Amino acid sequence: MISRLTAFLAACLSLALVACSGGGDLPRATPIAANAPYTLGAGDKLRIIVFGEETLTGEYRVTGAGDVSFPLIGNIKVEGRTVEDLQSDLTTRLGSGYLADPRVSAEIIDYRPYYILGEVARPGQYDFSVGLTIEQAIAAAGGFTYRAKSDRVFLKRATQTRESIVDLDENPAFLVRPGDTIRVGERFF
Repeated sequence: MISRLTAFLAACLSLALVACSGGGDLPRATPIAANAPYTLGAGDKLRIIVFGEETLTGEYRVTGAGDVSFPLIGNIKVEGRTVEDLQSDLTTRLGSGYLADPRVSAEIIDYRPYYILGEVARPGQYDFSVGLTIEQAIAAAGGFTYRAKSDRVFLKRATQTRESIVDLDENPAFLVRPGDTIRVGERFF
């Protein structure tokens, strides 16, 4: 009887330790360099200017399918591409039978949002700004609750299918990207 009780207590202790670790088998998140090229995704809003062509100049939103619908050309796949790639592609396509010597400029005017869940005062969707760190994102969400595990958070990049761990003690200036989901876990003690 005592050996069963000992085995049961050992199993409970093991489960408690795994639960407290908060994702023991999750990988550590890889930081993105501040100068890493930004790739477009669903929800980004662009301003595209075709010089001398007011009817083609305007604001365009990247659709859920990752496309931009552009006059004369139709749908252009932009998801995963840089703004510079888009400019080059538009220049080439417009120069192929539509315009003589087209000059195209594109810029992002609204980034897709990021999301924050878990033990923060105001979880939800927030507007992204360039250079945003995880600590700033948590501050925008009203800060940690009293139950929050404040030394690390879980991050799921928009381009990934799985969460990874960000240790805030080691890397408090970890950069957030548009479309990221940050989850603040709960501490148990």
